Amino acid sequence: MKKYVEDLNFSGEEYVGEWTPWSPQDIRRKKCVLEAARLMVDSAFTAPFAGGVPSLEAHIVYGQEELEAVARKVEEIAHTQESWKEPFLYEAVMVRDSDVIIFLGNTRCHETPLDAGCGMCGGTLDCGYFYEKKTTKHGLVDITDRSSDKMIDGPLCSARVGDLGYAVGSALWTAATLMVDARPFASMGMAAQKMGYCPNSGMVVGVPVAAKAKNPYVDVNVDYHLINMDKVLDNTRKIYQTSRIIRGFDYRKWIPKPQKTDGPKTEGEGE
Repeated sequence: MKKYVEDLNFSGEEYVGEWTPWSPQDIRRKKCVLEAARLMVDSAFTAPFAGGVPSLEAHIVYGQEELEAVARKVEEIAHTQESWKEPFLYEAVMVRDSDVIIFLGNTRCHETPLDAGCGMCGGTLDCGYFYEKKTTKHGLVDITDRSSDKMIDGPLCSARVGDLGYAVGSALWTAATLMVDARPFASMGMAAQKMGYCPNSGMVVGVPVAAKAKNPYVDVNVDYHLINMDKVLDNTRKIYQTSRIIRGFDYRKWIPKPQKTDGPKTEGEGE
């Protein structure tokens, strides 16, 4: 048995700050959020599940390239349906503004329904609606055909989907307790499934998490995909650079100053 050796070297200092993005001080802040996200996932797994059987899986995604890939997938989905376009494009910006994203998926809602005959799915009280729409044999659902181009390949067992809701709610309760900002999004969950996250799930919900001065998930601008902090900073830099190039003066030799005059010039003055 490996002997436990305790590390008693407990000293040091860390500078933590939000600005500039992806600087050492900002990455330290993001690591704090990552720990909060891990605790949120723990909370999700302890949520109540119908029948007391495990039906949850999770992915935690963080990093500049990883979040950018999710944001671009959300943008791609946004253009597949007009009604999704505006909200999904806004939510792609929220992905980029996040520190971490949690993906929570239910592994039973599309394959092993509760078989309680509840009718919550909108069908008959014998789960017949669910099984009629699926490929089945020996009473088992065959999910090996994954060629569907639907965002969510239903029908799904509503009781199992409800379990996913409990899991998301439990994670959000922990986020509130830890005082980090978080909000569930279907758009990010759809993107996650297309990217292979939570591969055994029939439905996935994305829960972005952030700890910033401004909550990234509420009170956003109109046309947020065009008017957001990254775009504003980029355009400010563009204008600043252009003005210096147009002036073209050497600041070490000449800095233009306004001319002082005592009054309006008279005819012939200065000639």
